[in-house]
Amino acid sequence: MLTFENDGTMGAVAGGVLRARTAAQPAAVAVALPGGDPRLRRVSVEDKRVINSKADLNQLVPFKYRWAWEKYLAACANHWMPQEINMSRDIGLWKDPGGLTEDERRIVKRNLGFFVTADSLAANNIVLGTYRHITAPECRQYLLRQAFEEAIHTHAYQYIVESLDLDAGEVFNAYHEVPSIRDKDEFLIPFVDTLTDPAFRTGTLENDQKLLKSLIVFSCLMEGLFFYVGFVQVLALGRQNKMTGSAEQYMYILRDESMHCNFGIDLVNQIKLENPQLWTGQFREELQSLFGKAVELEYRYAEDTMPRGVLGLNAPMFKEYLRFIANRRCQQIGLEALYPGASNPFPWMSEMIDLKKERNFFETRVIEYQTGGALSWD
Repeated sequence: MLTFENDGTMGAVAGGVLRARTAAQPAAVAVALPGGDPRLRRVSVEDKRVINSKADLNQLVPFKYRWAWEKYLAACANHWMPQEINMSRDIGLWKDPGGLTEDERRIVKRNLGFFVTADSLAANNIVLGTYRHITAPECRQYLLRQAFEEAIHTHAYQYIVESLDLDAGEVFNAYHEVPSIRDKDEFLIPFVDTLTDPAFRTGTLENDQKLLKSLIVFSCLMEGLFFYVGFVQVLALGRQNKMTGSAEQYMYILRDESMHCNFGIDLVNQIKLENPQLWTGQFREELQSLFGKAVELEYRYAEDTMPRGVLGLNAPMFKEYLRFIANRRCQQIGLEALYPGASNPFPWMSEMIDLKKERNFFETRVIEYQTGGALSWD
């Protein structure tokens, strides 16, 4: 058991690193055990903060951020694995020379080319970066689950690539070789580098703003915007009874990513609440500029993946959709909408996010999206 001695024994600091705690730190950090040594202290709810907390990071309770714990439980209840999904229809369709048009095949390969590395990037950002700097154990618990889900998503894309017998070298190197994919990744990498730099520490206005900006980029722009052209395209294939196994996996991934996005937004808003000094006018202007750049990059990706109309979709439709999503993300974190009046040309996507409303949608194996032990089967 760790003890907190006045002459400098171990305590927790921002970033999850244990270091010496001295008597100079406020006694309000914890309460003394009744009738016991006052140097043995228990964490109180008031001590906990999302960043820069001085409370012991190893103590999950008492809960302060119950919303984070509830999101963790909800994520666990939505567990799934790629191998549970039957890919035989996809394999037959892909091997049939007349099964899909060249434009439809382009959509599938471009999507896999982006996603196979995007979720690895997200996992690295969580494990090597974000987790170190978040000091609320409840939030860390969800981040651990999220990192596992990113691994499942990478597994799912690899499972599709393997099932369809695609050129793995072509797909997995697309983020180097396809400009529309490379540009999105290069937009994200500086924000990964910020948090994964071993020398980076929170605790100053500048660094706390860097952390907050990186969290916003990943929750609102990567998971909340950059994934959505691909989601619409592959789910549109599924709605036409094509590539139904792949579409089912994307449907589950969409549900997971929606939860990741919502958790990230709640995390951002909690940090804002606890650290209002970070939310300056200049900072908000920088964020809006990033939102505008992200919309531009994702629209270029839409143009690249759909040089012609396909599946009843075309690139101009996505310009409106991306503006609609960007407005929503802005408003969710307290920024003004960038594109007033933008509307949603794909209302069916909103229904997709709640999978329990889409009972047996693709008429494959899983009827409802629940923990594996509670699944119903055809």
